[in-house]
Parts: sequence; structure tokens; C-alpha cells
Amino acid sequence: MCGIAGFLEQRGRPPAAREAIAHAMTTALAHRGPDDAGLWTDHEAGIALGHRRLAIIDVSPLGHQPMTTADGRYVVTYNGEIYNYDVLAARLRQAGVIFRGRSDTEVLIEAFARWGVRETLAACEGMFAIALWDRETRTLTLARDRLGIKPLYWSKSGSLFLFASELKALHQHSDWRPEIDAAAIASFLRFGYVPAPHSIYRDTFKLEPGALLTITGANEPRIERYWDLRTIVAERPSMPAGDEIDQLAELETVLRRAVRNEMVSDVPLGAFLSGGIDSSLVTALMQAQSPRPVRTFSIGFSERGYDEAGHAKRVADHLGTEHTEFYVEDAVARAVIPQLPEWYDEPFADSSQIPTQVVSRLARQHVTVALSGDGGDELFGGYTRHRWAERAESARAFLPQPLRRALGHAIEAIPSTAVSTTLRALPERLRPLHAEQRLAKIAAFLGEADAGGIYRRVVSLWPEPDEVVPGASEPRDLLWDKRVADLCPNVTERMMLLDALTYLPDDILTKVDRASMAVALEVRVPLLNHRVVELAWRLPLTMKLRHGTSKWALRQILYRHVPAGLIDRPKQGFSVPLAQWLRGPLLAWADDLLSPATLAGSGWLASQPILVRWREHRQGVRDWSQSLWAVLMLQSWLACGRKGAVPQATPTALAGAPAA
Repeated sequence: MCGIAGFLEQRGRPPAAREAIAHAMTTALAHRGPDDAGLWTDHEAGIALGHRRLAIIDVSPLGHQPMTTADGRYVVTYNGEIYNYDVLAARLRQAGVIFRGRSDTEVLIEAFARWGVRETLAACEGMFAIALWDRETRTLTLARDRLGIKPLYWSKSGSLFLFASELKALHQHSDWRPEIDAAAIASFLRFGYVPAPHSIYRDTFKLEPGALLTITGANEPRIERYWDLRTIVAERPSMPAGDEIDQLAELETVLRRAVRNEMVSDVPLGAFLSGGIDSSLVTALMQAQSPRPVRTFSIGFSERGYDEAGHAKRVADHLGTEHTEFYVEDAVARAVIPQLPEWYDEPFADSSQIPTQVVSRLARQHVTVALSGDGGDELFGGYTRHRWAERAESARAFLPQPLRRALGHAIEAIPSTAVSTTLRALPERLRPLHAEQRLAKIAAFLGEADAGGIYRRVVSLWPEPDEVVPGASEPRDLLWDKRVADLCPNVTERMMLLDALTYLPDDILTKVDRASMAVALEVRVPLLNHRVVELAWRLPLTMKLRHGTSKWALRQILYRHVPAGLIDRPKQGFSVPLAQWLRGPLLAWADDLLSPATLAGSGWLASQPILVRWREHRQGVRDWSQSLWAVLMLQSWLACGRKGAVPQATPTALAGAPAA
């Protein structure tokens, strides 16, 4: 795992100056690759490529990047892992290629030279962000993996083209003039992230998953898809319902292979284990294919509804892993917050970024690579909205819209104090987890007129963000595209597809990448191997959701390794007690960032709707913690920029964690 950066420019610049800029861009990514650094430039062509290396496969100097093909035509700087590189290497050897080392980078670049970009990417299984320079045609090609596991930003201004793994590297180029985009702020307040292809800056973009960008000289870049989940869904040959034994056997075979391939490493490897379905399944398949106990890691909190460490420990004991757990004191978790704007470069407001950062630090004290269960919810119907979608469709058939909307408004009007009082009257074992959030989702399902509106409402922190960002015109992208309904007539599958195209790469995978790479930890996600993804979309929906049970097929495979009693329980999620913190230990910090003067001083936000929510939250009338967290993360990020801070995240030890 690594960090990449570079630029292509037509401006004449002294070689030393160009190399200094490339060095500064690469150094800004040192946290992603502390083991080695490299630069490659062609001053006549105006190209500079940089690399920071976290050595995983072939940790010798033979894996150094940027790397050039044996014939000298192609140069690559690459972030990621190609899990089937040994299979590709065997094919290339049969074609006469003689390898100098045994890194996946060398296999990748020699494949590009012989098979071309598209054929090579079609043959690769992995996660990656790639920059390939063709010295003969003077063409730069960027490529991002199919699901968007690894990040890649790009920007073009006049004859200057830049790219990097993170925005902090672009800040190092003296000719880059970033301007904050008000429309991006509006999108951020809706979703808690800036959706691709946009970034927080005008004319600076995220390369979308499965995309290729090519640029020659000062020409405009051309973007095309080499893999598109929408095409996979549209052209899938569906499996017949009823062939469950064969379907489960095929799914387990594909999952086992994905996990086995992603266990290849020349450095210590482990797994995140929360005790939930996805992480337990990945860990179980790892342990079933490992000759020694797998290293597993989990963290816990003392608050009910936020602690899964006990569940993880029981799963670990059953599987026989070498388990490390760490109970996080509030102060340790909250100490992460001031550094979040530096790690994420642009506003990002999934509060589970806090525990993700903490568990990444814990794991990095013991291993360099960790496998994660991310992706199972999006592929196998793991979210509450997936289970409720069909019920909502049925309710619309029986309840007129005015009545449904009235019921939704009535539920929204229930004060938090009434909810908490009612819950306290129940025995603890009967109290539903995260009751307020569930009520909010019910209100959203009832109050919207169609499935598209329901989905937007459920995923929105601020359903009308244009009212909070005066003058902004929020981009109406995929979530407003009616063609998605034609592609997926079934409402549940449509929500799963939208999750996989938006929430998964822009929130979940972004969160994990920045949190883990801030401490130089590589996180792999075998459930997002594209073979698994393609198979999941061929399976009938009943293999995912059945009688109110989510991830049915994954559960059946997991039960072969772990007793159902250790697994079957309400989904908790990987979160922190944010609502309580904002009324308690974070109150002064939040009060400062949400004061009328500070909000007005930012120059971007209308203070009135924010102040109303902040007052209601402080008084316990309503839980507005998630939407307020988005404003707080924006305000923190803006404050970081006003101070002239250029994010430089560095690995730090986790106070109080077990020693390595």
C-alpha cells in the first residue's frame, strides 16, 4: 500500500524546480508509505511521477517505484495490491518475460506493456490507483479499482494536470489554486461526504471506481469505464430461486478464494473483528485456511449499544484466533477529533471515523496488513433500509400519501425526552438499540412520495442542504437519476445498488483508507473482490433477505464455522456515543464552532437552521447529533484552512493500548 502523486505540465521549468515540487508532493504522503520514496521525471516531456512505499510484497529494493518496464517504454507509480499477480506472472513468463524481482508492481507494468491497459485491468483482481506513463506516445493514464477501494484525485488548470492519492499532495504544487465549491458543501451537508466525481474544490475531481483517464500533452482528459457495476447489474444472468445448496457452495468457494488470495503478504497480517456477520465470516475463512492462529483486533466502549468487544471476544475464542482487544476511554477517542480534518483533507462526517482510527492504531502496533469485512452490508442487504423497503412499498398501496406524511411528521415531532423516558420504563434487555435513529428512518419511509425520495431522505443528514448553504446549487447526480429505477425495478435492490455506487466508495471505503493509511496500515476487503460482487448480484434477493433476516447467505456459510448463538443479535454498527458526547464532554468545543459568530465568520452557512438544531439537541428535545457532526466537521476543516495548515498525518501510538 502506498501513496502516489505527480503532474504533467507544458510550462518550461528548471529540472531542479520540477523535482522539488514532485518531492514535496510525495513527502506529503509519507504516512501512506514510510518504507521508501521515489521520483521519476522526464523534463523534456514535462512529466513527474512520485511514490511513497509501504512494502508488503517483495520488500526488497526490487519493488522500488516508480518502476520502468524492461524495454524502458512505460513507467508506473501505483498504490494497491494485485492479489492474483502470481497467476499473471505465470502467463507472462510463458510469453518470455523475465522478471527482475517478485513484486506485483513489476507484473502489473510488464502486463501493461504486453497486453495493453484494458486487457491487463480486466485480468487483475485487486485494489489499486495507478498512474502509467507511455514515453513513446507521451500519454498519461490513470486507473482506479472497480469498487473504489483506493483513492485517486486529479485536477486540470490550463496546461497543468495533477494527480495524487490525497488532496494534501496537490497543495504542494505552487501552481495549483484550489477554490472551495459551494455546491460541494451543500452535497457534503446532505451526505456527510462529498460524492464522486466531485471534491470540495472546483475543477478538482475524484476518479470514479472502475474508470480510466487518459491525457496527452495539454489536451483535455478523456474518461471511460473499463468496469461498471451498473452494467454488471443490467446484464447479469440471474440464478433461479430454489437452487440454494449449489448457490451457497459457489458463494463459499468464491469467498474462500478471495480471502486466501488477500492473505498473501511478506509482512505481519491480521483482521478487524467486531463480532458481526461480515468480520466474523472473513476471520473464520482466514482461520480455516491458516496454519497458525490469525491475529484479530477489536475495540470496545463502556456505553450500551456501542460495545461489541465482548461479542468479538467470544467469536475469537471459538475460532482460536490470537485476539487483542482494547476498551477505549472517552478521552482517547475524543483526542482523535482535532486531527480529523488533516487526515481527510476535505470535510468528512461519518462519526465512525473515530473508532476506525482507534482500531487502526491498535492493529498497526502488531501487524502491517489487516483484512476487514466491509462490503457485506451493501452486497447482501445488511442495512435497515433494505429490510424496510418492500414494507414501505406495501404501505404506500394501503395508506394515502397525506396520511402517510402526517404519520411521518408526527413521529418526527416526538421529543427525545419522551423516547428516553419510555425506554427507561422497559427492562434493559427489551430496550431497542438506537431507537431515535430508527424512528427517524420510519418517519422518512412514511413521509416521502416515492422510493427515490425515501432513499435520499434516509441517507440525508440535511434533507434541504441548499437552505443551509445560501446560493448553492446542489448537484443532482445519481440519486436523482430515474434511469436507476429502470435498471433496478425492485426497490430493495435499487437501494443496494445506490449504496454500492455512492455510500460504499465515498463514505465507508474513504473512512477506512484515511484512518488506516494515517498509521501506515494496509486494509484489505475480500468481500469486495469483484468476483464476489458479480456473484452476489446474480444471486436471487431471497438469498440476501429472507423473512426479515439480512445477509441470509452469508449467515448460512458463517454458521458452518461459528454457532448461530454467537452471531444472531441486533445490528449495532461501528459507532460512538456522539449524542451524549455533544451534550457532555464535547459541549464546549461544539458550542464554540456552532456559535452565531463562528458560523457567520465561516462565510458559507446560514446560521439559523443550524442554531435551531443545536439548541434542540442540547436541550434533549431531539437527537440531531449526526447532522450537527457534519457542520462541526465542516467548521473544523475550514478553521484548519484558515490557519494555513496543510494536513500532515503521522503515525502515533495509541495511549493505553497493549504493547506490541
